[in-house]
Amino acid sequence: MKAYHMTTTPTTYCPLCETPTPRALLAQAGWISPEVETQLRNDHPEWRRSDGACPACVQQYLLQTLLNKGEAALHESIQAVWPLDAEAAFGALPTPLRLHADPRFTGKDVTLAMVDSAFYPHPDLCMPSNRIRAWVDASLPSLQALYFKPNDTPRWPGWDAAASGQWHGTMTSVAAAGNGWLSQGLYRGLASDAHLVLIQTMDRDGNITNDSILRALRWLRQNRMALDLKVVNMSLGGDPISLKNNPIDAEIEMLVRAGVAVVVAAGNEGERRLLPPATAPSALTIGGLDDKNTFRDDEIELWHSNYGESLGGAFKPELVAPSIWVVAPVLPETDIAQEAQELFARRATGDQSCEGRIAECKLVTPYYQHVDGTSFAAPLTASVIACLLQANPKLSPFLIREVLVRSAEPIMQVAKERQGAGALHAGNAIKLALLEMHSKRNGHFISPELTEAMMSFVLHDHQARHVQIFGSWNEWRAGIIALRVEDGVWRAACPLPAAGRYHYKFLVNGERWRDDPANPEKMPDGFGGLNSVLVVAGKKQSDAN
Repeated sequence: MKAYHMTTTPTTYCPLCETPTPRALLAQAGWISPEVETQLRNDHPEWRRSDGACPACVQQYLLQTLLNKGEAALHESIQAVWPLDAEAAFGALPTPLRLHADPRFTGKDVTLAMVDSAFYPHPDLCMPSNRIRAWVDASLPSLQALYFKPNDTPRWPGWDAAASGQWHGTMTSVAAAGNGWLSQGLYRGLASDAHLVLIQTMDRDGNITNDSILRALRWLRQNRMALDLKVVNMSLGGDPISLKNNPIDAEIEMLVRAGVAVVVAAGNEGERRLLPPATAPSALTIGGLDDKNTFRDDEIELWHSNYGESLGGAFKPELVAPSIWVVAPVLPETDIAQEAQELFARRATGDQSCEGRIAECKLVTPYYQHVDGTSFAAPLTASVIACLLQANPKLSPFLIREVLVRSAEPIMQVAKERQGAGALHAGNAIKLALLEMHSKRNGHFISPELTEAMMSFVLHDHQARHVQIFGSWNEWRAGIIALRVEDGVWRAACPLPAAGRYHYKFLVNGERWRDDPANPEKMPDGFGGLNSVLVVAGKKQSDAN
């Protein structure tokens, strides 16, 4: 494996701020784009690439260049919460800035599983200490698992193959949880201190089958306690499969009920078309958005991601996240990795003939490129969840869904069915997560919950002062009164009606109707909103609507 240690001697001084800086880091200022160079020389006309600059100065000019495209007033606030102490970066917004992340929370001690094609033990996951806790090959019926410790150098069969399948899994895992080792921390994922479980599903022929996905999910469910697993990301799809009683969605439902949040990518075709695992009602299905690589909210557009509803009536996606201009690593030991080194060496000499190829390869440094697809929107969301769980370990999958949905920012003039609650906002989500301090019993919401004789409902709403449940089981005539069991949590129970399919809603404070947020099965109410759906099993009867 290639060594990626930075040379720390000899030391000289930054020509811009006079800070003592190793010559090797000064020289990396030669990587900057012509646009950033122009910005820097506006303030320092005498400066030349060959003079070099310390990482903090170059990064400051990078951010200034990017922020000039958006809200310049944001610059000061970003400087206050996000220290500019990392190696230079040269063309795309760092993910923590893009998502307005709270730098106090980095997914520390949270275990995140990535179910993907294949992986490479990238320095951003293994340096200075290893955070890969396990590698699993689920591509064959005889599943193989290897475990690693923080002081291990992780290796597994084919780790150094430089195969195309490793590209996808490496980029999604580093985009979510890389620590930016090859960028001195700048191009890190939000969950940069999380533990990782990497599950490979691509076989030797380059195929990802439904059976391999199912094996991966089943292994995670069976080993979740030993791994202390909290989050699973799935940026993949298998073969077309019947939506009715499909085992992948069923396995996801069991994982979520066991307390593991599951995030899946919606797909990139931009059609009303969802396939498992994106159809699982309890999974958080993530669509894409394009923020134009700026901070301007008025420039945000929807990415061409899939949308629709699952067989059970869950509307997808739940929210959208950046799926273009996302910074991810170049796969080491490949031809493009070698070419990237050569291109940036040429740029450092002032050779502008390399700019076209750098742009074509979407390179931002010799080690990183910007990528696109909902395959990256999903792990960004999973990384936010890891941060939420560090901030509040008591969060259940339901509360995580609630926090992300309530904190999302709607995109103007885009249909709700295509964006769900809106754009992922990490900073807002952390603020809400810190407020959700419920008891263990009341933090794990199941609504509705049916027994042989009774049905019960739970509503999580901190603005509620009075709650009733109305439904089609009695033609919406008499409401069931809910009782407040702790701050923000309301429960109600009543006898089970006859077998059938029913619609219901909560009435909050006698004036605000809302569907059941804990129940992903919905149907249009005919008035521009949604009813929640309740199915009582038994002898088949006509629809009770």
